[in-house]
Amino acid sequence: MLTIGLLGCGNIANIIVKNHVGVDIVALYDQMPERAEDLGRLCNARIFRDIDEFLSADFDIVVEAASVAAAQAHAAAVLEHGKDLVVMSVGAFAEKPFRDAVNDLARSLGRKIYIPSGAIFGLDNLKIGQVSGIHRLLLRTTKNPRSLNMECDERTLLFSGAANECIKHYPKNTNVSVALELAAGRTVDVELWADPAVDRNVHEIVIEGDFGDATITVRNLPSPDNPATSYLAALSIVTLLKNLDEPMRIGT
Repeated sequence: MLTIGLLGCGNIANIIVKNHVGVDIVALYDQMPERAEDLGRLCNARIFRDIDEFLSADFDIVVEAASVAAAQAHAAAVLEHGKDLVVMSVGAFAEKPFRDAVNDLARSLGRKIYIPSGAIFGLDNLKIGQVSGIHRLLLRTTKNPRSLNMECDERTLLFSGAANECIKHYPKNTNVSVALELAAGRTVDVELWADPAVDRNVHEIVIEGDFGDATITVRNLPSPDNPATSYLAALSIVTLLKNLDEPMRIGT
């Protein structure tokens, strides 16, 4: 059975611990040690207060469930310590130089970096963009204005343009667009809307290419324990971990 260490012990880590199948959670690290201690009571994993000691411990895979900053700060060290890496905060790879450097390092060390599908569907099929033309790839995200720390009385377009520009203005809304870009191997156009009539995050993905066209709409319910976290995103990482060691792979 694969053994994992959780880097970050917040809401997503709690969902992983409560739902994990096919892996053994043996190590925990969080910058707030009390959160690791609380989580440790659920899974009997060893708690680390020092990141280097955590990375040097005997387990197979680090699962980052902390933040973009944590993923960027520790990705290289994870690989250099001979461990594979699962990255929940895929926005860490928004900048190509960093993404290429980490990818090259993983290749040179024979390590793997896994990215779960997160808060959307369809990443698997979007990989066809790496071998066949995708002519249009649009992400239209709609959120309640309160989740964007603003107020408005009607549906309002906040941004329309390239994903890398959206990230500069709305850095907390990067994970989905970056995941789409990594899967498709091309840039993503983004529309970000605020709508007081919606009570959940809505992601619409429009794809047109040599294969035909498709539109995917996902209306995310929040995690039962934390309304700031998409339950689908948390479940996607549980599913990825469940299937890592399976002999049969489904999809591209």
